[in-house]
Amino acid sequence: MTSTLQSNLKRALLCSCLPLLISCGGSSGSTNTGGDLDVPDSGSCSVGEEKNYFLNYMRDDYFWYQDIPSNVDTGNYNDVYQLLDGIRSPVDRFSFILTQEQYEQRYINAEYIGFGFSTRVSGSRLFINYVYEDSPATSVGMTRGAEILSIDGTSVASLIANNQLNDAFGAAQSGVTRTLRWRAVNQTERESVLTKQAVETNTVLATQSFALDGKAIGYYVLNSFINRTGSDLNDAYNQLAGVDELIIDVRYNGGGIIKYGVQAATQAAGNNVIGNTAVQLRYNDKNTDNNKAYLFELGEGIQQLNLDRVFVLTTGASCSTSELIINSLTPYVDVVVIGQPTCGKPVGQSPDRFCDKISFVINFETVNANGEGRYFDGLPVTCPATDSIVGDWGAENDPLLLQARHFISYGSCRPQASGGVQQASVTHRVDEPMTLPEQWKREF
Repeated sequence: MTSTLQSNLKRALLCSCLPLLISCGGSSGSTNTGGDLDVPDSGSCSVGEEKNYFLNYMRDDYFWYQDIPSNVDTGNYNDVYQLLDGIRSPVDRFSFILTQEQYEQRYINAEYIGFGFSTRVSGSRLFINYVYEDSPATSVGMTRGAEILSIDGTSVASLIANNQLNDAFGAAQSGVTRTLRWRAVNQTERESVLTKQAVETNTVLATQSFALDGKAIGYYVLNSFINRTGSDLNDAYNQLAGVDELIIDVRYNGGGIIKYGVQAATQAAGNNVIGNTAVQLRYNDKNTDNNKAYLFELGEGIQQLNLDRVFVLTTGASCSTSELIINSLTPYVDVVVIGQPTCGKPVGQSPDRFCDKISFVINFETVNANGEGRYFDGLPVTCPATDSIVGDWGAENDPLLLQARHFISYGSCRPQASGGVQQASVTHRVDEPMTLPEQWKREF
């Protein structure tokens, strides 16, 4: 197959998948609604053409278009990335731009090149946040809660002290090999040679059920909303059929495709919500024709639990579609939120393709059936708890799960306990503009 044919096939794949993401993300119209400049649908545009098109697009489709300066000289910016940073609204910490390749890798192929784990720094120590199921890390037995002690013979403490930790893991290229000394959750020290490869990012990291006070409790960890999330949710709900209570863990979930958040909520509450309004999308005053509502529907889902109460575990890294699960269900069922207030993203993006890039700038706000939204300071919690790593997923002494268990048993919040690897050490800060997920989830 020639490289030209391969390129055309990839472009066709993108064209077929991008409208799906747009319809999930909320646009009911064309992908290029913004500018008067006719930009070729290829990577052949000049930098100047890209900047001019993008500015026109922003003036029409950007949710906060009124905040763009009236006089913008695109010549003052080296590329569209700098242009976005220069004209974005002061309240916008979410808009970003991807290349076609980045989009395909993360949202269509659902993979990246690495060892298959996410890390968290705590002082001079490095812990595993989570691992993907089919990855080099999983193959050697790594789990959430493991501690990495050294990389190629150099201690983690030394790497952190000299700001060399990221470089120590090597480039994101297949075949890169590192020798890791690490300590498992059971305190056994091991040494493993890991080689980077394409890692598929399963979006449900764990699914479990357990008994509590005569009830069957279901629990699953939902880490993102991408093209494979629908089938991952199906697998999780199939395993949890018949549970009396459900705990959805979105503590590190930065969001994604809206329809999968609706699916997750619908499968949880079932007949209590199906057919009712889940979320309303409201565009700027130039694009009110695009306003629409999503109804609760199973989508790709099959199993529904018909619960009138749902527990959701959150941190400041729980964003966007994760927050929609909470906000959309609130008018209909009891939602018990445990952890820390969410990141505060009651807005969303309708991706727009231009040249070899795709813009993910804020186009609309989201509100629930009662018109409630604009929670830029985050959604509040019912019971506070500080995220810390105390073991693998489902560990009984996990602070967020302890709160959920206590609430199920006693109907009230338990006093907070300290210990473990605290949330304060999470690398991503929600006051930073978000770009690619791997840049703020620290995945290697």
